[in-house]
Formats: sequence, structure tokens, C-alpha cells
Amino acid sequence: MPGFRLSLGFTIFYLTLIVLIPLSAVFLKTFTLTWESFWATVTSARVLASYKLTFGASLLGAFINVIFGGIVAWVLVRYEFPGKRIVDALVDLPFALPTAVAGITLTALYSANGWLGRYIEGEWGIKVAFTPIGVVIALTFIGLPFVVRTVQPVLEDAERELEEAAASLGANAWQTFSRVVFPTILPSLMTGFALAFARATGEYGSVIFIAGNMPMVSEITPLFIITKLEQYDYAGATAIAVVMLVVSFILLLAINLLQAWARGKSDK
Repeated sequence: MPGFRLSLGFTIFYLTLIVLIPLSAVFLKTFTLTWESFWATVTSARVLASYKLTFGASLLGAFINVIFGGIVAWVLVRYEFPGKRIVDALVDLPFALPTAVAGITLTALYSANGWLGRYIEGEWGIKVAFTPIGVVIALTFIGLPFVVRTVQPVLEDAERELEEAAASLGANAWQTFSRVVFPTILPSLMTGFALAFARATGEYGSVIFIAGNMPMVSEITPLFIITKLEQYDYAGATAIAVVMLVVSFILLLAINLLQAWARGKSDK
């Protein structure tokens, strides 16, 4: 590649400026705490409850998106229907919509007197807004495009001849999907899962309104970090951020390893 050294040098410089320096600043600020102060900050009952909600809701939202996002991608690629372009454009709405607007809209829909909430809570007795359920809904909403846009091009490039060959050999629709189509899209599904999870763990604007922010119930970790910053406890905020960063990195690493394993297995 012409100019490899120059390109590599620029790449390393850019990543250092944009990624490594900010991350190192977070760790350096955290190191100003003693170990006892750090441990007390990151393991308090309120912070642990926020970890549980943030990571649990993010994983659940990403899992939901893998299922239904995969279905949406399948329908958009394999079927023709009136309004297909409109549906395809709506998939990108969470990208274009300001997160605060999304949060206010979801709260208006699922609150006790909202268009959907009045029926869900009134008829079924399920409260959505200002509960962990509302957090999961918000994180599912903002993560859907990541799965759809990751799986969609893979389905478009998939060789339909393999499916026709499987059908000609007597495979039914489920066997064709599970043994021919699914192994092909599995790596992209896992990539979409990782992207949706990564986005959800740091989401703030779309969750802050529908969560209700009740301590020990519906308080997410990003909100807790903002609270620490407003109290000028910068070291405490960075300590919590470091824990989120490390846990997210471990989970994403595990997902990437599984993705590499699935890709290697499908290549065989």
C-alpha cells in the first residue's frame, strides 16, 4: 500500500488523540483515589443496583433486537410490499431522532395516561414508564438499527442458490433456514448484538425521562455518573466510569471471540 508508514502513523495519532488520551485521563483521575475509597465508591448498594439495571437492561434489549431486528432485516430483503421504502427509512429513525426527544416520546406513549400506557397499565396492570421495563424499551428502541443494518447487507449478498439446492434435496423451510441461512448471518447477528449492547450501556438521553430515576429501582449508571459530576466528585464519577468501561470491554471481547468462532465454523 503506497504511503503505508504515513497512513499508519496518522491512524495511530488519530486514535491516540480521540480514544487513548480521554480513556487514560479517566484512569489517571481514578488513581487519585485510595483503594479503600475506590472500592467504597464502586460497590455501594446504590451503585451496584445501577450496574445491575444498566447491564441487565442493555443485554436484554440487545437480545430482543437480535430476534426482532433479524426478522425486520429478513422482511426488508426477502419480500416486496407497499410502503417498503418507508419502513426501511423508519429503521434509521433512532439514529436521526435526538435522544431526548425519543425519551420524551416514549414517556408520553407508555405513561399511565399515554396512548399505550393507559391500556397496558389499565387493562393488564403492567406499569411501563418509570420502571425497569421502560428502561428496556428505550434501550431496545435505540439499538434496533444496529442489528438491522448489520444483518441486511449479509442477507442481500447471500447466495440464494444454496437455499434452492437445500430445498431440492428435500430440506423443509426450517431446515433450510437453520442449516443454510442462519450460519451465514450468525456472525453479523453477533456483531449487531455487540453494537446494540455497546450503545445501550452508555445511553442517557432516551432513558432519563422514561426511567423515573428512582434510586435502587430505575436509576441507570450514566445518570449516577452525571450526579457525581454535579456534586463535583470527579474522582468518584471516573471510578464508576472505569468499572463500566472494564465490564463492557470484557463483555464485548467475549462477544467478539464468539463471533470469530462462529465465523470460523461457518467457513468450514
